[in-house]
Amino acid sequence: METLNSSQVVYSKACYTGTRFNSGLFSSYLPFGHLNYLYFTILAMIYTSIVVSNTCVIVVICMNRSLHEPMYLFLCSLFVNELYGSTALFPFLLIQVLSDVHTVPRSLCFLQVFCIHTYGNIEICNLAVMSYDRYVAICCPLQYNRRMTTLRALVFITVVWLDSFIKFLIPMSLNLRLTLCGNVINSVCCSNYAIVKLACSDTTVNNIYGLFGTVLSVVLPLFPMLFSYLRIFKVSGSKQTRQQKALSTCSPHLASLINFSCGAFCEVVQSRYDMSNIPNFLRVILSLYFLACQPLFNPVMYGLNLRQVCKLT
Repeated sequence: METLNSSQVVYSKACYTGTRFNSGLFSSYLPFGHLNYLYFTILAMIYTSIVVSNTCVIVVICMNRSLHEPMYLFLCSLFVNELYGSTALFPFLLIQVLSDVHTVPRSLCFLQVFCIHTYGNIEICNLAVMSYDRYVAICCPLQYNRRMTTLRALVFITVVWLDSFIKFLIPMSLNLRLTLCGNVINSVCCSNYAIVKLACSDTTVNNIYGLFGTVLSVVLPLFPMLFSYLRIFKVSGSKQTRQQKALSTCSPHLASLINFSCGAFCEVVQSRYDMSNIPNFLRVILSLYFLACQPLFNPVMYGLNLRQVCKLT
């Protein structure tokens, strides 16, 4: 008689009950055998690097009064969000790499969905606010201290975080009401659309709000970014010195925005389209890109380009 391994048992029980999603089973983890310890070490080093680099820049900014300016407050918000997003993935990932059965409880799965999606929304909104800050600094330098005060910067940051948390409560509540008839998640972590695809009840409302939420989360932040950079390039004009100054000021932000956009694009494509023809190892790398490269990239990019931070570090 053919025997079932523990992961097959979990899956067969979930399919039999058909109405409850008590635990999810990830299908993207490959059986690496003893190499699991090597991958665990690599992931642990990446996560440690993320925590150390982001925490160092946050501490430097907080401990030096000369950096208590709107631009650095926005950077602090960005780095705190990198810690938040990476912590939503890496501790969970490290446990899964060493586990023989790659399952996740329902409550933890929904918590991870909430953290990852709010991380993405906070990131793009924070980058939008930072682009407006650069616009005011370059295009209206004499009015900068009046238009971008410390209090106003704190208000912007608070609105970005609260809006992102409150906004995702609606799709989360819509997901919780769904009847899920499967438990196999084709990813290395939980995602909103992966949960919706497991539903055997009507998902029309989820899909409509998902499209609406995507417009709110992606399209709206693009307006201040496009406006800001169009104005910056227009003001820079043809003077080479002014162009070089604008480029040096905006290059870390542009690089961060491009890097985040690439990671978000990979994540959306993987969740929305059939990726079965893509090698599983490549799919895992693309899944990690969204929550690994940006948290590593930002503190290095801003730390190297901002002279005030470089001097103090």
